[in-house]
Amino acid sequence: MKLNKSIIGMVHVGALPGTPKSDASISELIANALADTEILQEEGVDAIMIENMHDRPYLNREVGPEIVASMTAIACALRSVVKIPLGIQILAGANKAALAVALAARFDFIRSEGFVFGHLADEGMMNSDAGALLRYRKQIGADRVKIFTDIKKKHSSHAVSADVSIAETAKAAEFFLSDGVIVTGSSTGEKPSLEELKQVKSSVKIPVLIGSGIDAGNIHEYWNWADGFIIGSSLKKDGNWKNEVDRERVKHFMLTINQLSR
Repeated sequence: MKLNKSIIGMVHVGALPGTPKSDASISELIANALADTEILQEEGVDAIMIENMHDRPYLNREVGPEIVASMTAIACALRSVVKIPLGIQILAGANKAALAVALAARFDFIRSEGFVFGHLADEGMMNSDAGALLRYRKQIGADRVKIFTDIKKKHSSHAVSADVSIAETAKAAEFFLSDGVIVTGSSTGEKPSLEELKQVKSSVKIPVLIGSGIDAGNIHEYWNWADGFIIGSSLKKDGNWKNEVDRERVKHFMLTINQLSR
């Protein structure tokens, strides 16, 4: 933890069984995820989050048992060696599945999309699920698992809620008991609007995280306006989310964080 700010490193697990790009066994998927995780943990990130981003094209909310089982196997393998907090997201919007995996694998948080205000995503219409999701968390005894929620999420159209500002959306998420809100740019690797981030930060008391586009060159612009940073693409080889974690990139990024923390 850096002055109450968290650096969350992303591990994009390989394409899971049954998805179009799947070409690896569960053992290989685990080994690759462990390799990325080891680098992130050794270089000093505060938490790690896993995500099935290679499963494109994504399903809308409902994923098959093969996805839940595979993510659980990978998550349990990571939990056995990782001492820092762990989180999970299951695309797209499979928030109940993510909660179930987090409970089984003793993860600490999930990233949830579509929590408040429905939106049109690449996968189709995604209605808000805050009420159902928090009831499900209570039913399965997963109260200790934090739910961090995207607002005005990337890769989505928000025309239907255009008259609701991002600050009002954040307030709604807080009112609906979100454990923290996530602000993003328009797509993976795109940085968010600094003005929108400031609006959100001044509107809620829960943690505000940035979920896309942050790298060693721009984090200083956002440092004072966010409580946590989810870092993916910029820590990968060639800055591409599809590639493995690059230790030298992580070293450089964490050096920048240490300088900002002084």
